[in-house]
Amino acid sequence: MAEGGERGSVLAPFREAKLLAVDLNVERRPDGTILIGSNIPLRAYEANIPAAFARREEVSGDKAALAQRGADGAWVFTSFTQLKRDMDAATQWLLDQPQPGPVLILAGNTPACAVMSFAAQASGRAACPVSTNYAALGGDFGRLAHVIAKVRPGVIFAEDTAAAAGALERLDLGGAAIVTGDPSRVSKPAVAYADLLETPVTEDVARSIAELKPHHRAVLMLTSGSTGLPKVVPITFDNLAANTAQCQQTIGEAAGWHEVMLDWLPWHHASGAFVLRATLLEGGTLYIDDGKPAPGLFETSIRNLREISVSYFNNVPLGYTMLVEALERDAELRAAFFKKMRLMLYGGAGLSQSVYDRLQAAAVAETGCRIMMTSGYGMTETVSAFMVIHFPTDKVGIGLPAPGTTVKLVPSGGRYELRAKGPNVTKGYLDEPEKTAAAFDEEGFYRTGDLVIFHDPDDLTQGLAFAGRAAEEFKLSSGTWVYGGALRDGLIKALSPLVLDLVLCDDGRPYLGAMLWPTAGADPAEIERRLVQFNASQHGGAARLKRALLLVEPPSANAHEISDKGTINRRAVIDRRADHVERLFSETPDAGVMVLG
Repeated sequence: MAEGGERGSVLAPFREAKLLAVDLNVERRPDGTILIGSNIPLRAYEANIPAAFARREEVSGDKAALAQRGADGAWVFTSFTQLKRDMDAATQWLLDQPQPGPVLILAGNTPACAVMSFAAQASGRAACPVSTNYAALGGDFGRLAHVIAKVRPGVIFAEDTAAAAGALERLDLGGAAIVTGDPSRVSKPAVAYADLLETPVTEDVARSIAELKPHHRAVLMLTSGSTGLPKVVPITFDNLAANTAQCQQTIGEAAGWHEVMLDWLPWHHASGAFVLRATLLEGGTLYIDDGKPAPGLFETSIRNLREISVSYFNNVPLGYTMLVEALERDAELRAAFFKKMRLMLYGGAGLSQSVYDRLQAAAVAETGCRIMMTSGYGMTETVSAFMVIHFPTDKVGIGLPAPGTTVKLVPSGGRYELRAKGPNVTKGYLDEPEKTAAAFDEEGFYRTGDLVIFHDPDDLTQGLAFAGRAAEEFKLSSGTWVYGGALRDGLIKALSPLVLDLVLCDDGRPYLGAMLWPTAGADPAEIERRLVQFNASQHGGAARLKRALLLVEPPSANAHEISDKGTINRRAVIDRRADHVERLFSETPDAGVMVLG
C-alpha cells in the first residue's frame, strides 16, 4: 500500500474483537524494580488434558478435528471420534510396552503426530516432540543423539521412515521400541504405526488417564538450541493447562479456537503446540498448513489462505513480512484473508512497525476497519505466550501479563530486564542444575534474557515494547555496545519492502556491518540509498552501518540458520558464512560490498 494509505489507516476503527479488560496490579520498589500482574484472577481449568479431550470427543463426535491435504491436494478430515479411537489404541499399546521412558516423536504436523502426542500423555510417559530436521541432517546426527541420551525414551515414533531411517540405523537408541510408517525400511525391530492402531483397548486406558496428576510430566520440550545443543524443558500438565487457560481467557473469545483454524507452526515448538492443544480442547477444526515462510513453501500457505478464511491468524514476523507483500498485490487473497479476520497474532519481539502499518493499510482497504493485532510473547520455559496485547493499540509491542503471571522488570541502563513467575512457568531444565539455577533469580522469577521499555511510562496500560535481547547485544572493538534487536528493527523498517531479513556483524570488529536478504526484484541501488539515509538519521557510530552485502542463498534450515518457526539464528548465519563476513571487513572490499561511509 502507498505510504499515505498507511497513515490514513490509523484513523479507521478496529473491527470488533472481544478481549479481556485491562486491570493492573503494580508494585514499585525503591531500587526501581517494577512488578506487574493482572487483578483479574486466572480462571479455573482442568489440568488433566487427556481427560478434557475425552469429554470434548463426547460432545464433538463426528465433527472434523483435523484437516490435511492428501496426495491429490484434496482435504482429508479426521473426526474427534476417530482421533480419540486412535489415541486410545496408541495409549493401550504404550501401556503394554515393558521399557519405561518418554515417547520421542519425530514427525511433522500430521494426525499421527497428534495421536502419539496425546497417547504419550495419556499413558503417563510424556511426549518429547523433536524436529524432523534432527533426523534429516545427516552426518553424526549430533543433536538427535544428544536428545536421545538426555531423554532416554522408551519409544521412538518416526512417522516418515525414509526420512528417519539413517538416524534410526546409526544411533544408539538405548533399547527404545521403534514405531514407524514402514518397518521394512529399517533393519532394527520396529512396529508399523498402522498395526499399533489395531491394538484392542482395555479399561487400563481410562484408568491411566484418571490417575494422571497436575504435577506429572506431560511434555519434554526442546529449546531452540540457537546457542548450542538444545536444553530439555519438562512441562507438567498443570503448566500446560494453566497457560492454555491464560490465553483463552485473555484473547480466546476473539480468537475463536472453537471455530476454524489454519496454522503451519510446528507442533514441536511452543506456539504450534498451543494452537493444536487449544483447538482440539475447544472443539474447533484445525486445517494443517503444510507451507511455511520459506522459499518454495510460502506459496502453499498462500493457496490455503485463499481457500480457508479464518477469524484468527498466527504467524512469526518473517511470515507477516512475506504475507503483506502477497496481500498488496493479490486482491483475491486479500478478500479471503480479511473476510472473517478478527485477530492477528505475531510471535513476540521481531515484527517491524512498518510491516504492521502495511498490514493495517491492507485491512482498511479491504474492510474499512483495522484488525486487532496482538503479540504472543513467551518461550519454551513459559509453555507459550504469557504476555499479550489485549487492548486497542497501533503500536508494536509485547503487551501485558495474562492472568496468573507476574512480571518483574529490573532496571538495566534505561531499559528493563524482563522476568516472569506463574503457574505456566516451568521449573527448569532436565538434568541441568547449573543452567536451571542461572535461569531463575532469588525470588523464583524466570530470567527471559529480554530487555523491554514502556510505550508510555506514565500510562502502563499501553503495555511494554521489546528493546532487545541481551544475547543479541555485542561490542565493537572500540568497546561501544551495539543494541542489535532495536537496530535490526529500525533497519528493517527503513528498508521495507526491499529486504526480508538481515544479520548484524559482528563482535570485536572496528565498525558495524550487515548481511541482508533482499526481496525478489529489489533494486540494490535503492537498498544502498536507504542505508545511507538511515545512517544519516542515527546518532553514534554503533548505530551506523559502514558496510553491507546482499545474500543470494536463503537461510538454511539444515544449517540451523533459520528455525522451524522462521526466525533467524544470527550466530549460525555468521559462523556458516564466515567468508561473507570477511568480505564485509576486508581492507579492500570487492564490488559486491556496499561501502556506506
